[in-house]
Amino acid sequence: MPIWSTPITLEQVRFFGKSLPTHLGIEFTELGDDFIRARMPVDDRTRQPFGILHGGASVALAETLGSTGAGLVIDRNQYRCVGQEINANHVRAVKEGFVIGTARPLHIGRRSHVWEIRITDEQDRLVCISRITMAVIDK
Repeated sequence: MPIWSTPITLEQVRFFGKSLPTHLGIEFTELGDDFIRARMPVDDRTRQPFGILHGGASVALAETLGSTGAGLVIDRNQYRCVGQEINANHVRAVKEGFVIGTARPLHIGRRSHVWEIRITDEQDRLVCISRITMAVIDK
């Protein structure tokens, strides 16, 4: 059974991904019953000076996924979700191609959510593991 508050399509989710996600080339690719997935290119927009994926770009992907997921679970007519804390462990360098992030909730509460975001390379090797805490506030 889906965790989303209302039925939603991937096309509708893609509408949410404007501003920073658009600049970084983040593209939502899949919406499952309990997860949301997106990919991000490793290119001149997302590499650091040494030619590998910038850790901040990974965190931006993680926050985009966790925030979007949390926003899809709540009643958006009554509440908003805002990031409260995020952490990330970068475990593998990537020089090119795409990274794929998958966000799943660890906790969905009335006033807070905790989401885990796993970012992998195209060979499904772990690149970054992140966790975001979202505060659920009145609109």
